Amino acid sequence: MDLLRTLLFLPGNNPGMLQNGGVFGADVVILDLEDAVSPQEKDAARRLVSHALRTVNYGNSSKTVRINPRDCGGDLDIAAIVPCEPDALILPKIDSVKMLRDIIALIERAERQGQKPVRVIPLLETPLSVIYAYDIATASPRVWAISFGAEDYTAALGAVRSRTGEEILSARTTIVNAAAAAGIDSIDTPFTDTQDESGLELDSLFARRLGFKGKLAINPRQIDIIHQAFSPTSADIHWARRVVDALEQAKKQGAGVIALDGKMIDAPIVLRAERTLALAACLNLSLEETV
Repeated sequence: MDLLRTLLFLPGNNPGMLQNGGVFGADVVILDLEDAVSPQEKDAARRLVSHALRTVNYGNSSKTVRINPRDCGGDLDIAAIVPCEPDALILPKIDSVKMLRDIIALIERAERQGQKPVRVIPLLETPLSVIYAYDIATASPRVWAISFGAEDYTAALGAVRSRTGEEILSARTTIVNAAAAAGIDSIDTPFTDTQDESGLELDSLFARRLGFKGKLAINPRQIDIIHQAFSPTSADIHWARRVVDALEQAKKQGAGVIALDGKMIDAPIVLRAERTLALAACLNLSLEETV
């Protein structure tokens, strides 16, 4: 199971952050060539990120790179970064299947012979991208997940961002639904106030309830809070084990109806329990280790 609870942006023009990115414990690090880097620093950042991919040990974190749009140097990013074997490229402002497939074609040409195929995570940051979320999610087997970018999206709408996020609920649910229908994960937009820990916690827990599997992070201080929100608690694990045990007991007894605590247990509930236990196992969590 790929862990995508936290995807931490590391500025591509900051050698210290690039060198130390593995110590923060994010599931995924994103070496950022786009928003974090000014136009005059793009070339230098590209060299720094290429070097980091080849030399830095990021531990258990998957290593990815957010490239620039094609009209802002994205083709140069692909040519320089892909041969360094990132686990994936984060693709900004993808709003059509053609745009995505054109970029994937460039990635394929840049890959060295025998290189593991580079996956992609399209960022859905425009009204058009939200409309075509399912088409984008199913455009290629290389699509690892789809992710939401609320700041550009709300700017395009003319909406006002709020702490509670009512203005992005429709887009969030559309993206979660598209990803689920495509059989891939969805990643939520970052919470931009790095000082508001309670707001981050509430926003992360809400995103998990909607169906997101993780969240973008813009500061290392956000990682632990997001991890907790997207990891099963002891109560979650205990409930999931009881569901699976009830299912096994019913099978042994030949029972056609499964019940737990007086409530019917049907296939969707069993699936949720199995997913909870699979995530707990991937995280090496036991009832005693969770809170």
